[in-house]
Amino acid sequence: MDWKNDLFAFSGRIARVRWWLLSIALNVCGAVLIFAITSLLPADPAESPPAFYWIALLVYALAFGFMSLAITAKRWHDRAKSAWWVLLGFVPIVGGIWTLVECGFLKGTTGPNQYGADPLG
Repeated sequence: MDWKNDLFAFSGRIARVRWWLLSIALNVCGAVLIFAITSLLPADPAESPPAFYWIALLVYALAFGFMSLAITAKRWHDRAKSAWWVLLGFVPIVGGIWTLVECGFLKGTTGPNQYGADPLG
């Protein structure tokens, strides 16, 4: 798989290491973009932020949210589970921990499953 498919498609499987690398890369890029966007804020807190600020934050949230959902859906597929399990991440505290353990620490199914070939070979 190539990075475009990893970040923008919801079908297929992704290995645990690739999921970690893409998740870390998305978070680092997101932090840099948030820093750049917030640096555009006016120095005076009483002055309202420009419209560009809110548009940029919305575009950032939609783009990075979509990419994060895509790679996590593929990781659930590697665990032989439906992409609907992504919704578990929206459950406060427990959902995030469960998703982290299942997607980040547990091995995917060996060999092909209903979602595609084994991403490791």
